[in-house]
Amino acid sequence: MEPINYSWDEEENTLLEEESFIEGTIPDNEEKKPELSTRQNLQYARRLFHMGNGVAIATLYWISFSHSQMVHALGTFACLLYVFEQIRINYPEAQNKFLPMTKFIIRAEEQLKESAMVPYAFAVLLTIITFPKPIALIAIYTLAIADPLSAIIGIRFGKRRIVPHKSLEGSAAFFISTLAVSLFVLGIYAGGFTGVVILVSILVAFCTSAFEMLPLKIDDNLTIPLFTAFMLWIFCETMGIYL
Repeated sequence: MEPINYSWDEEENTLLEEESFIEGTIPDNEEKKPELSTRQNLQYARRLFHMGNGVAIATLYWISFSHSQMVHALGTFACLLYVFEQIRINYPEAQNKFLPMTKFIIRAEEQLKESAMVPYAFAVLLTIITFPKPIALIAIYTLAIADPLSAIIGIRFGKRRIVPHKSLEGSAAFFISTLAVSLFVLGIYAGGFTGVVILVSILVAFCTSAFEMLPLKIDDNLTIPLFTAFMLWIFCETMGIYL
């Protein structure tokens, strides 16, 4: 009787692995992860989620919550969100279980770092703490409406590039949205759509739209509301709109 050969043929095993890879087979003990979106995808669910959050926060602050109540509620939420994000990043085995749901609002590049919701929450909180209520409302509505709307229009219909990753169509959508928000809120708080209100709204919409095109490495969820509020504050003080 011939002895049984228990040796491992490494070359044959390598060929088998290569064939399995080429054919696209996945081992039984590994699950295929859902495909995640990037910044260049429309990702309607994510943009509507951000829009809904911002509009809800600003509206509650406008008609229901006092300044201190909003600061306490939003501060608590921002802290809890930050803790959740740290758990999500440092425990990927738990994160994978929620991917079928979170893939609609989390991008591929956010799997190993904090999602955009963290700077979003802290920017809104800082805006409310720092600026008068009407100015904070305009800044938050701008972040909630103009930013996602410009992204959708730019990705879907953008043909004329102004700078890399920014189109004329997307920037025009941002400008018009910011202008409409500023006119609406300022018109109510300043007692009507006066010439000064219209001028300030045009100026802040233009400046914020130009700022939004800058290739900054800081998350625009943080920079847009703070810059919008700061410029609006300067224009209102300069032109005699006291809020």
